[in-house]
Amino acid sequence: MNKYSGLANSVVINPKNHKLIHYDASLTLIGAGRSAYVFKINNTNQALKIFFPSHQYLANVEADVYKSIQHINYFPKFYESGIGYLVIDYIEGYTLFECLTRGIPISENNIKEVDMAIQLARKEGLNPSDIHLRNIIIHNGKIKMIDVARFKQVETDKQWIDLKNAFYHLYTKSFFPKKIPAFILNGIAVLYKRFNRKSAIQVN
Repeated sequence: MNKYSGLANSVVINPKNHKLIHYDASLTLIGAGRSAYVFKINNTNQALKIFFPSHQYLANVEADVYKSIQHINYFPKFYESGIGYLVIDYIEGYTLFECLTRGIPISENNIKEVDMAIQLARKEGLNPSDIHLRNIIIHNGKIKMIDVARFKQVETDKQWIDLKNAFYHLYTKSFFPKKIPAFILNGIAVLYKRFNRKSAIQVN
């Protein structure tokens, strides 16, 4: 058993309600999403992503995507994957969601970088999908994209197009607030999902 698999095995998640029960003291919880928990491995620049028991198959899906885009600087370095987990670079910075809630400026260049990352991923035969405010991080002024499992999604996803339109038609205007409370952004996200509801994820 190597270091990463040992840490992964230390994470205990309730399979019924996905509640986090236990994890090793050398891990720091830094995020929780719809299908996984993310930890920083203490005293390293690495992050450990542990998928819920019902979503363990996504570890292999996401690992395959990361392996195919390692040459693209807009994505984190991939280290290893195993049953229900993967290890990537820990990216220090703020997500676009955090930028909006903290009033940290988002530049047009950041938006263009996301477009470039998407174009480069498409050249690898991927279909970048589920791109939202929480999986784009601004790191030293440049963007990094995470949570790429749905880059193998079959359905067409226009979420990034809608976000980009909102940037140009609203955010860049002088009247538009550059700091927005989290509850408002979360409310917009709920309404957006309600009116753009998709069927369950399908991957190649």
